[in-house]
Amino acid sequence: MLASKPTPAARRGGWTDFQRRYAPYIFISPFFILFFIFGLFPILFNAYLSFQQWQPGSGLGEMKFVGFRNYTDNLTDPTFWQSLKNTAVLAVLSGLPQHLIAIPLAFAVAGVLRRMQHLVTAVYFLPYITSIVAISVIFFTLFSWQYGVINAALSALHGLPLIGGLFPADRINWLGQKEYVQPAVALVVIWRYTGWNMLLYLSGLQAIPRELYEAAAVDGATGGQQFRYITLPLLRPIMFVAVTLSLIGGLQLFEEPFILTNGTGGAGQAGLTTIMYMYRTYASYSDAGVAAAMSWLLFLVIGALTLVNNRLFGRSGLAGRDER
Repeated sequence: MLASKPTPAARRGGWTDFQRRYAPYIFISPFFILFFIFGLFPILFNAYLSFQQWQPGSGLGEMKFVGFRNYTDNLTDPTFWQSLKNTAVLAVLSGLPQHLIAIPLAFAVAGVLRRMQHLVTAVYFLPYITSIVAISVIFFTLFSWQYGVINAALSALHGLPLIGGLFPADRINWLGQKEYVQPAVALVVIWRYTGWNMLLYLSGLQAIPRELYEAAAVDGATGGQQFRYITLPLLRPIMFVAVTLSLIGGLQLFEEPFILTNGTGGAGQAGLTTIMYMYRTYASYSDAGVAAAMSWLLFLVIGALTLVNNRLFGRSGLAGRDER
C-alpha cells in the first residue's frame, strides 16, 4: 500500500509551524554567535590566561599553570601601584571638572541658549567624535615648551597689570616636568568629554515635565527651590549614569596619556596609567598572564568604585525613585 502524500494544507501547516518555532532563533542567532566569538570568549580566555605563564609568540601549547602567582606579582609590583595611583588621580582630575562644567552648560543650553541649542550642542559634541589621535597630536603641539600656544598665552597674561602675578613668568614644561604631566592629560580629557556629558544632562533636563515648574511657581517656589526639589531629584538617574561612565572611562584611560607621553608615561612615570602598564607588560615584556591578571585586578577596582557610586546616589539611582 502506497503512503499518501501530505496535502498542501499540511505542508503549509508544517512550514508555518517551523516559522513559529525556529525562525525567531535563526534570526537572532547572529547576535549571539558574534557575542560568543567577540564578547564572551575573550573574557573567558582572559580569565583562563590570568592563571597561566605564557608568552604570546610561543604558541598555545606553551602555557603553564601558575595559580595566583600572576596576581601576587602584580600586587607586589610598585609600578603597578603607581600606575593605579596615577589612574585614580587622572580619573578625579579629569572626571570632576567635566560634570562641574557640563551641568551649568546644559542648563544654559536648555534655557537662555535654547534658540541656538542645535548649534551649541554640535560644537561641544564635536571633540567627542573627533579622532583621539588627532586631538592628542594637536594638544601635544599646544603644550610645547618653547613654541606652544598655552605658554604664549600665560606669558601674555603675566604681563597684564593687577592680575599678572596670578600667572607664571617662566614657561612651563607641561610634558617634561612630573608635576604638570597629569594636569596636561586631564585637560585633554576634559576638553573631549565635557560635550558628551552636557548632552546627557541636557536630555535629562528636557525629560522633566514643564508642568512641575509651573505648579511650583504658582505655589511661590523660587528658582533655587525649584532646582533643589525638582531638578536635582529628577536629574539624579542621569547624574548616576554620567558619573558612572566617566568613572569607568577614567579608569580605562589609555590613548591620551599614551600619545602625549609617547608611550613612556612621561616624566617620573606620572602619566603611566594601569591600561598603559598592562599594554607595556603584554607588548614589551611579552608576559600575557601578568597582563591578564592586571586586567582583572582593574576590573575589581572599577566594580568596587561603581558600587560606591551607586551607594552615593542611592539604590534608586537607576530607577529614578527616591529611597523608601
